[in-house]
Amino acid sequence: MATKIRLKRIGRRNRPFYRIIIIDSRKRRDGSAIEQVGWYNPIESNKEKNYVLKEERILEWLKLGAQVTDPVNKLMKRSGLAYRWHLMKQGLSEKEIEKAVEEWKKERDKVIQDRIKANKDKKEKLKADKSAAKVAEEAPAEEVAEEVAEEAPVEEVAEEAPAEEVAEEVAEEAPAEEVAEEAPAEEKK
Repeated sequence: MATKIRLKRIGRRNRPFYRIIIIDSRKRRDGSAIEQVGWYNPIESNKEKNYVLKEERILEWLKLGAQVTDPVNKLMKRSGLAYRWHLMKQGLSEKEIEKAVEEWKKERDKVIQDRIKANKDKKEKLKADKSAAKVAEEAPAEEVAEEVAEEAPVEEVAEEAPAEEVAEEVAEEAPAEEVAEEAPAEEKK
């Protein structure tokens, strides 16, 4: 018999809830199951507590040749069961498998903590940006206009008379001897 480990929907409308079941692959999605080996609640916000797997039973069915669907495989990856099955297929001893899975769990915990910290930092940064924008909006329009007026003349003067253009205009109007005398004086300034 071709068996699959897949999800069976039992939740009401707009509130999905799934059982993880062992079923004949030729039966319909919500048909009678051979065995229930866990559940999955996608509405639960905590990704670490929204599923339960009976790992020993799943491993027994995998040894008998059951195939896993993609959604169930993702849940198995999250729990480390897929990694354990991978190591079992390689023929490692039980002690080596336990040691490798423990290292994997420690690494996974570290990654999750880093994600939580990054999300927290990101929220704090957004909050600071919003408060800075709010302060800028609350500043009176007159102060902003005065600041712009003070900065504008300085920029215009710098743009109006570059030294090279002035030297070229003087060179065209004056004889060559006078340009030689005037140009060093302008460069010194």
